[in-house]
Amino acid sequence: MNIKAWIAVAALSLGSVGCATYEGMSSSEKGALIGAGVGAVGGAAVSDGGVLGTAAGAAAGGLIGNEIGKRR
Repeated sequence: MNIKAWIAVAALSLGSVGCATYEGMSSSEKGALIGAGVGAVGGAAVSDGGVLGTAAGAAAGGLIGNEIGKRR
């Protein structure tokens, strides 16, 4: 992974850490948060650290996680 991908993953990680009220979140919000993190890592791996791939993975993961969370 290149430095841009690491920065993107770190930014997403810090964003999730900043959610101090994780217990107060709905299941769809939790799913979106977790999905975005997993998607960002997956997108970075598939795109060989590309920023666009990382962002696309985060967006797709967030949408999928949100939908899965709605069903719980």
